[in-house]
Amino acid sequence: MEMALFGSLVIALALAWLHLAALRIRKLPLVPENVTGSFAGGLAVAYVFLHLLPEIAEGEEAIGELLGDTIEVTALFDLGIFVVALAGFTAFYGLDRLATSRKAHGKPDSTGLYWVHLGAFAFYNTLITYTMALRLETGLLFAILFTVAMGLHFVLTDRHLEEHYPRRFAANGRLVLAGALLLGWLLSVIFAPTSTVVVAILTALLGGAVLLNVFKEELPSNRGSSFPWFLVGMVVYSVLLALVTAAAE
Repeated sequence: MEMALFGSLVIALALAWLHLAALRIRKLPLVPENVTGSFAGGLAVAYVFLHLLPEIAEGEEAIGELLGDTIEVTALFDLGIFVVALAGFTAFYGLDRLATSRKAHGKPDSTGLYWVHLGAFAFYNTLITYTMALRLETGLLFAILFTVAMGLHFVLTDRHLEEHYPRRFAANGRLVLAGALLLGWLLSVIFAPTSTVVVAILTALLGGAVLLNVFKEELPSNRGSSFPWFLVGMVVYSVLLALVTAAAE
């Protein structure tokens, strides 16, 4: 467990650095921003379909096996973990609609809404690193692939928050999100996630939020997205995940 905690600290620091450097990554010399965004989006979409959704389903099975002796596991019960994922999806969608509505009506960005929206993403980041030690215990290569997917995904979420709150986010947003990653790691040290039920619920909640943010940021046509680079990102991640899965068998 100590090695897993050390490894998760290294990953948390790497992800925090990616948050702080996201603006520079999006504006790499000789690399158009739509290329980095589309590549990151393709990679993140492959992660959602090939890694995240199966992981949520595995969490549902694990909960059923754990509680099968104490309660009757019905088809309705099996939907529970996906209801949690739906709740994560809905919460982020609601916040996004509030921010978009204010912008569409020419209203200035609200301080309260900004901190609620940023707080939701900070919670999102905290969940990522809180469960990272368990991911490392499951398999180093899977954890590395997850880290790559989330790191590039931050490029998209950074763009999203900067568009809605350009002045406020530039002042403190990236620092808050980077700090949330380190907070998640610290919480995993103090309150190690050992409950199968808790971990499955947190993963589902995170999964719902990731689903919304990935599809919302990459799929709209007004992004000037590059489908070839989206496809490259999707294929690269799919191939890497297939190789890692084959090696783990």
